[in-house]
Amino acid sequence: MTENYFKTYPNKEGFFNEYGGAFIPPMLEEEMKKITDAYYAISKSHSFISELRSIRKHYQGRPTPVYYCNRLSDKYGGRIYLKREDLNHTGAHKLNHCMGEALLAKHLGKKKLIAETGAGQHGVALATAAAYFGLECEIHMGEVDMAKERPNVVRMRILGAKVVPVTHGLKTLKEAVDSAFEAYMKDPINTIYCIGSVVGPHPFPMMVRDFQRVVGIEAKEQFFDMTGELPDNVVACVGGGSNAMGIFSAFLDDSECSLYGVEPGGRSLEHGEHAATMTLGKPGIIHGFKCYTLQDENGEPSPVYSVASGLDYPGVGPEHSMLKDLKKVNYDVVSDKETIDAFFELSRLEGIIPALESAHAVAYAFKLAQENPQKSILVNLSGRGDKDLDFVVENYEMPE
Repeated sequence: MTENYFKTYPNKEGFFNEYGGAFIPPMLEEEMKKITDAYYAISKSHSFISELRSIRKHYQGRPTPVYYCNRLSDKYGGRIYLKREDLNHTGAHKLNHCMGEALLAKHLGKKKLIAETGAGQHGVALATAAAYFGLECEIHMGEVDMAKERPNVVRMRILGAKVVPVTHGLKTLKEAVDSAFEAYMKDPINTIYCIGSVVGPHPFPMMVRDFQRVVGIEAKEQFFDMTGELPDNVVACVGGGSNAMGIFSAFLDDSECSLYGVEPGGRSLEHGEHAATMTLGKPGIIHGFKCYTLQDENGEPSPVYSVASGLDYPGVGPEHSMLKDLKKVNYDVVSDKETIDAFFELSRLEGIIPALESAHAVAYAFKLAQENPQKSILVNLSGRGDKDLDFVVENYEMPE
């Protein structure tokens, strides 16, 4: 692996072995090439790197800390640590790539940022970046998710973004992606589609991963400073997979670290009751790239469900798909119930309310801790749970 890994993957056509690429309409090929060429040229320049580092330090509040969970560790065994991306400005890891994408848009002379959002954290982060750089912003969000994540909808509007309700299909993340792509295709010259994860056509899986690598770089150094060793296990939730790629990227060459990507098992593993793409999917093409997908008998994307709006996507990042085949990362599931239990456990025992997305990873950490109490576990706590409070208390019983 080492640094050569990032020069090798993806290749110049945007493939991570057989996954990725850019299966897009001819009218978008020229624009995507411009974005790709600009990214390769600008992202390595001193001025771009200096500005991004300054933004991260003085605006985002990076580096975010690694925290040892004393009470959780005592209860479940193991040594449980959290990479506190919930303390990144706007409350999640999403701003790491949104500021990078918006800075790239500024260098390209774009006037407007367009994106989809599920849980709303990407939408809030992009609206924040647009406000910072003085750009217009349009966020597409399914009506179901807008109801579940109302606090984030309000935040986006306060930040000046136009929030477009998506009313077709299941009215969740996949449909929001469809809607945002349609809006982008109407004016690709003046707008840029800022994809919210390590998904989509090349160069977005690469770009978002590169901007998120800061999480892994920080976490690896911080964990070693705290303990004098590397973690035995690194755990992150996976929907599209941006937070997971961010932290996994630093440990891909470390054979002593086991990496776990945690998918939503939902209500059950029956059709339409989950979004366990890596566990139950097969290779296919969705939204302009090839990856593992959940498909029906006709090869169309299956209906998906998760208690966490940011994870209910029938595809996954192409790099994750490659890492699954290479057996570099273990992909597993936790259920809604396990997720909700972990949400309350972390809140009650450590005073940290996690996003429901992140609570999937926390729940899996409990399993690992109980199975092998001698091992250390580093969890990427990708976001805070403010956005989920109303939904959780309205739908689940509060523990005594």
